[in-house]
Amino acid sequence: MIRRRLIVTGRVQNVFYRAWFADQARSLGLDGWIRNRADGSVEAVVQGSQEMIETIVARAHQGSPASRVADVTVHDDAPAETLDGFAPRPTL
Repeated sequence: MIRRRLIVTGRVQNVFYRAWFADQARSLGLDGWIRNRADGSVEAVVQGSQEMIETIVARAHQGSPASRVADVTVHDDAPAETLDGFAPRPTL
């Protein structure tokens, strides 16, 4: 089980990116969360197997049909909280 933090930039707010990403993460059996950030980016924390994390990162680059992803930055994330399921969070 690994955990990664993703920062997604581009046209990723107001284009259903968060809902699309949450559906993708749930379909892969990942735990975590996603939220908009005040700077216009989207932040997500995902936890699961290496294979499923690699899959969600690849999908994050594609994005929802209306989005235009410019970049996805991936960082290791230390478990500071227990993650169970996948849900959106309020804007930071």
